[in-house]
Amino acid sequence: MSSTSKEPQLSEQELRITANQYGNELKAIASKIGELELQLDEHNLVIKTMSPMPEDRKCFRLINGVLVERTVREVLPALKTNKEGISKTIEQLTTQYRSKDKEFSEFQQKNHIRIASA
Repeated sequence: MSSTSKEPQLSEQELRITANQYGNELKAIASKIGELELQLDEHNLVIKTMSPMPEDRKCFRLINGVLVERTVREVLPALKTNKEGISKTIEQLTTQYRSKDKEFSEFQQKNHIRIASA
């Protein structure tokens, strides 16, 4: 073999499939980030609305499809905890997205691939 590269060359079809997989993974991650950002906005709105209310005021919370009666004192800390968890998840997904995008760019450069705009 006269080839100096240690990795086997991928066929055009394999390159196309791999590029599509990268694109689909990036779209899925971006979609999840968007979904979580909407949830984060909803949490922020509810926290902002509930914060000035008296702690013993009754409120309702939907938990696994069941509407339960609670007080602001019980619900507000849970909302803040959920909000922090959503924020951390968004950060992790953003890091994962950047990593996958960089990996895809390197794959494109290595295999001399250009994505045609539709």
